[in-house]
Amino acid sequence: MCNRTCIWAAGVWVAASATSAFGQEASPAPAQRQQLEELSYDASVPPPTLTGVRYGPHRRNTLDFWKASSDGPTPLVMVIHGGGWNGGSSKQTIHKLVDTQALLDAGVSVASIHYRLIKHAGDLQPPVRAPLEDAARALQFIRSQAEPWNVDKSRIAAAGGSAGGCSSLWLACHDDLAQPQSPDPVARESTRLACVALNRPQTTLDPQQMKAWIPNSSYGAHAFAKESFQQFLAERESLSEWIEEYSPYGLLDARDPPAYLWFSNPPSGGKPEKDPTHSAAFGVKFKQRCDQLGVACEVQYPGAPDVQHKTPTDYLIAFFGEGAAGRQ
Repeated sequence: MCNRTCIWAAGVWVAASATSAFGQEASPAPAQRQQLEELSYDASVPPPTLTGVRYGPHRRNTLDFWKASSDGPTPLVMVIHGGGWNGGSSKQTIHKLVDTQALLDAGVSVASIHYRLIKHAGDLQPPVRAPLEDAARALQFIRSQAEPWNVDKSRIAAAGGSAGGCSSLWLACHDDLAQPQSPDPVARESTRLACVALNRPQTTLDPQQMKAWIPNSSYGAHAFAKESFQQFLAERESLSEWIEEYSPYGLLDARDPPAYLWFSNPPSGGKPEKDPTHSAAFGVKFKQRCDQLGVACEVQYPGAPDVQHKTPTDYLIAFFGEGAAGRQ
């Protein structure tokens, strides 16, 4: 397997060239393209400033952008939808992850991305590379548009739900994937984040950790092309290099940005969970590691201690500050 640098370089080359297996994907089938376009946002979401902006060659490499009104460059929140990396749409879920209008009113711009699913990974191994590398590419593309979109490159956060939260956390914990010498100006942009504010994220993709934290865990096999969680767990050692590269918990270090993790139910204290895929144990264990490293982390669930912000949106507005764009 490649080290981090060559894994990412290969991913960017595929995205930039749109050849091989992805060459065909770059020409979207009309019915598939129409399916995405026909979805609509919840009534609570204001109309985007820009829609269907392409950041890569695949039919799902699109984003919508909401521009906050400001004289100066604004912070931005990049929203990544969930769906287990197997489905989902930003248009169907963004209102469940952030309050777009509240962010805009606070001077924070918003971008919401679609990305390749695991079924679109082609020859990429492990398949989870496709959605994760697309998230990084979208972030770099947004930074490349900082001037025309009036965005402050140094104040970009990510918000996401479930698998989209895991993707966001992977970006937060991974070393910068910028390639300063690349001929591609987008690839030269940073992938670092100012903070993350997440809804029920998976914080590890290590099956051994998941089993220890949540006894009835069953998530993640598909991300590594395994048929079942049992197979995933049994073959963990042979997958260790991939797990190290793509599991946020294992990548976390003291240099990483602050995190806010929201869960709908309290942890079960090591007992089987009704919804193990979205267990608050993911947040509790991640916060314990953050505390050891000195990384700011707030975990919200019913009955959680020391909670300062009720929702991801509250956290983001507080983090960037009211009038976040620096309006005087």
